[in-house]
Amino acid sequence: MLLIAAVLMIGVVLGYVAGGRLRHVEELRLRWWWLAPIGLLMQLAPLPLHGHANQQVSVAMLIASYPVLLAFAARNIHLPGLPLIFVGLTLNLLVIAVNGGMPVTRHALVASGQGNLLQDLVRNGGAKHHLAATGDVLLPLADVIPIGKPIRQVVSAGDLVTYAGMVWLIVGVMRRRARATAPAPRPARSGLPAGGPDPTPRPGDTWRGTGR
Repeated sequence: MLLIAAVLMIGVVLGYVAGGRLRHVEELRLRWWWLAPIGLLMQLAPLPLHGHANQQVSVAMLIASYPVLLAFAARNIHLPGLPLIFVGLTLNLLVIAVNGGMPVTRHALVASGQGNLLQDLVRNGGAKHHLAATGDVLLPLADVIPIGKPIRQVVSAGDLVTYAGMVWLIVGVMRRRARATAPAPRPARSGLPAGGPDPTPRPGDTWRGTGR
């Protein structure tokens, strides 16, 4: 949650730097918005199971959550940042599906200050994560990127792409509404195109119909 909060804060700060306003985010209308909380709940909800059954069901729920989140992203693909979010989710789904869960490397856990989690994975294994082994594939897309204090988390390339999309969405919405409400250029005078000649007569001008 700390990492998500940091990503949102970065988006807001960059939005202000780009000339946007936070109040415009309230005007954002997401289609099929209810798919997002459903997908996140499928990923985070604890299961009343234990042992191997818990791992199997947890991984199945994790994999099933991604089509839900991808449907949400696809429905809102016209918004800024949503194409990146779609790509990031797809990358995570790919590596999780082919490995039966998200692999995480020992180096990344140690470098992020999560030695206790490493020991827990060694002793008990994980429901949705497991220590990367020689049989795992697509490891560059797995949880291999450590983030140290104060966040202490390991993320994947797909996570980074998704977070970048979230920042882009916030900045884009803040700025887009600002552009939409910008004053329109002053219209040209009636009967003359914009940038046309000055209608005020000057000495020596010849006017149609006057013979002069």
